[in-house]
Amino acid sequence: MPLLLFDLDNTLLPRDAAYLAWAQDFLEDHHLPADDVNWFATIDGGGYVPRSTVLGAAKHRYGLDHSLEFLLAHYRRGINSHIHCPPSHIAALRSARAAGWTLGIVSNGGTRPQLEKIRRTGLVPLVDGWVISEEARYLKPDPRIFEIAAQRCGVQLTRDWTSHAWMVGDHAPADIAGAEVAGLRSVWLHHGRPWVEPSYRPTLSATGLPEAVGLVLTARNAPTLRPRSHAGVRPQLPSFAIAPVDTSSVGVATS
Repeated sequence: MPLLLFDLDNTLLPRDAAYLAWAQDFLEDHHLPADDVNWFATIDGGGYVPRSTVLGAAKHRYGLDHSLEFLLAHYRRGINSHIHCPPSHIAALRSARAAGWTLGIVSNGGTRPQLEKIRRTGLVPLVDGWVISEEARYLKPDPRIFEIAAQRCGVQLTRDWTSHAWMVGDHAPADIAGAEVAGLRSVWLHHGRPWVEPSYRPTLSATGLPEAVGLVLTARNAPTLRPRSHAGVRPQLPSFAIAPVDTSSVGVATS
């Protein structure tokens, strides 16, 4: 079966919208100016700034007495209460499965919050498996995290397994560069942004997830990604051994 892997935040799930909804709640709860939501959007960095940095900056900006632990708990409850998987995304996943594709999630981030998103948004029965960087101890763009995802989805890592595999994501350095190094074809969700990376490119680009899935389904027989001259060079990332993981509860769909 062909394999279709997805990033989680801002690919399967509209994470930035949920973050801004939490920021609005935060400002209201603390009787702060509603216009400061723009400040929260800037400091967030699309989710790539550590939460401790974001919340620490908010604590300092507003002179809050709350501990970082309290603010982090507030953040996790708030963003997860707003996160959802749009009906159009659910329909796209179902159409891919109906067409015979195996589906998986590859997410950088903390195990607990990412797993909670997967469960709360109803993604568990829609995919065949998932991997989260913290529990896998590998981080996109390391190609090993894509290999783990494939294995958890039931794909055997044969010599040509990547010729039938795609990665869909919105973050170029993690999703698209990672797919290229791993030998996967890719679809970049541009969200209205221009492509600016000169050293690598996605196989295809799309405005959103439904379009991306449609492109993959129609391009199933597209030529396999050609190895680049530097294909044997892996990103300089920490080298970890894979920690034992109970895949029945962490990375393999069971319902």
